[in-house]
Amino acid sequence: MTEDRAPHGGGVPDGGGVLGDDRPADDPTFAGLVAARGGDDRPGLSFEDRSWTWREVVAEARLRAGLVRDLSAPGPEPWHVGLFLENGPDHLFWLLGAALAGVPVVELNPTRRGAELARDMSHTDCGAVVTETARAELLDGLTDVPVLVVDTAGHAERLARAVPLEGAPGDDPATVFCLIFTSGTTSAPKAVLCGQGRLGRIARQQAARRNLGRDDAFYVAMPMFHSNALMAGIAPAVATGGRLVLRRRFSASGFLPDVRRYGVTFFNYVGKPLSYILATPPRPDDADNPLRIAFGNEAAQRDIDAFAERFGCTVIDSYGSSEGEIRIGRVPGTPPGSLGVAEDGVIVADPETLRECPRAEFDEHGRLANADEAVGEIVDTRGAARFEGYYRNPEATAKRVRNGWVWSGDLAYRDAAGYWYFAGRGDDWLRVDGENFAAAPLERLLARYDGFADVAVYAVPDERVGDQVMAAVTLAPGRRFDPSGFAAFLAGQPDLGTKQAPRYVRVLAELPRTPTNKVLKRVLRDAAWNTGDPVYVRRSGGFVRLAASPAASPEGN
Repeated sequence: MTEDRAPHGGGVPDGGGVLGDDRPADDPTFAGLVAARGGDDRPGLSFEDRSWTWREVVAEARLRAGLVRDLSAPGPEPWHVGLFLENGPDHLFWLLGAALAGVPVVELNPTRRGAELARDMSHTDCGAVVTETARAELLDGLTDVPVLVVDTAGHAERLARAVPLEGAPGDDPATVFCLIFTSGTTSAPKAVLCGQGRLGRIARQQAARRNLGRDDAFYVAMPMFHSNALMAGIAPAVATGGRLVLRRRFSASGFLPDVRRYGVTFFNYVGKPLSYILATPPRPDDADNPLRIAFGNEAAQRDIDAFAERFGCTVIDSYGSSEGEIRIGRVPGTPPGSLGVAEDGVIVADPETLRECPRAEFDEHGRLANADEAVGEIVDTRGAARFEGYYRNPEATAKRVRNGWVWSGDLAYRDAAGYWYFAGRGDDWLRVDGENFAAAPLERLLARYDGFADVAVYAVPDERVGDQVMAAVTLAPGRRFDPSGFAAFLAGQPDLGTKQAPRYVRVLAELPRTPTNKVLKRVLRDAAWNTGDPVYVRRSGGFVRLAASPAASPEGN
């Protein structure tokens, strides 16, 4: 199966559906959900060869809460604890402990280095940083706040002397739980505020939407500094009392053995993990496993279908963001390639006129016939109150909330039945010979070519005016780029627009990605054809390779 079950509270009426409002009647705090697990003797956490009951997990968290309380500086100035840790028990104990202490956590991105990492810590007012030996040296000279290294004898002694923080946690849903940095695919990462109430609400909603319960095992292999791990995996496990299975880092070859070893029933992902798992050698018994649901976003349609069939599970691929206000999800009947339907009040809007864009129209070949009118920005006209803002970044907050609406920065269009289709990020708009179109539909089309494993489409400057289409691709295993074969494929696609055929094709070993597998198109755009990778240019209906010089001009060969 590849379609979500009917969402709680709403279906899809004829002529354009909406998702129902399934917010819980009360606003539980995440700390309250954590505290509620304190008397639970069922399995709560598995990591490699160790396991803990929920009672033991909360006891460990209360020890860290006591340390946080002792470390935190009293007074009016903001004081946060930065977590610079791999996935693992210590990361979870500190995360939950800070929740119980009511001290905001900053999830620091380990791929940031030097001045960027120093800026992240100072910008988010980290008063202490928790790390491990393997990462401690990356902090040398970057901060003067206390640094706690969890895998040392000194820290073990500190924990042995710590006094657990007992009692009920605060119950104010507006209390900030954490700051999570955006992926930074289009600009410098921004620190998104997430309150105790918001995460508590997400935890319950995720459990209700997926029919998750205490008998489920939640496999969290995505990095815990990203919102996907926290909101899609950890939070619903806490809410339900199901078992968390943490993986230090994602492994495609280790996925199925882990699922079987730990009895995993739920797996959250973002980006390419489905593709990586599918690249492992198939076996006749792959579907003999306990996995029920794979939930995430940004997977390719062919990977969604293949993963569901191969592993005998339901794949739910939805639209979401760290900011968390806009929800688009698949429902029964969702067409292939569609995001599904949205909540009431979410529209496709023209950012200049502030008007809702007309529905998409298609020609006899299935091509989008009115891209200029139909493609616009995904906007929530009712979600401004749910967006908690970016920390110490009023300019970015004001850009996201304008005219009382929340502007996602992402492009989409809707068909006549109300189904949504992703059209790319805000800068994924191309204008070729006066015709406008979005990158994502073209990426979906090019992904049909069996010689490609990955495709990213973006604009590069035309030598005269406007843009030209460039595609960065990685090749399917065992394949070489076949210029004539690819040209023949393009010629055989009836839904390829007359201006949409790539002018340039760059062949890479891997696409540049963030730690959560989102393609860094700004890196590709900046390089254009000035790269040592093979680049092919379309001339007279065929593709020829440019001279192998990083500085080669596309018109000079």
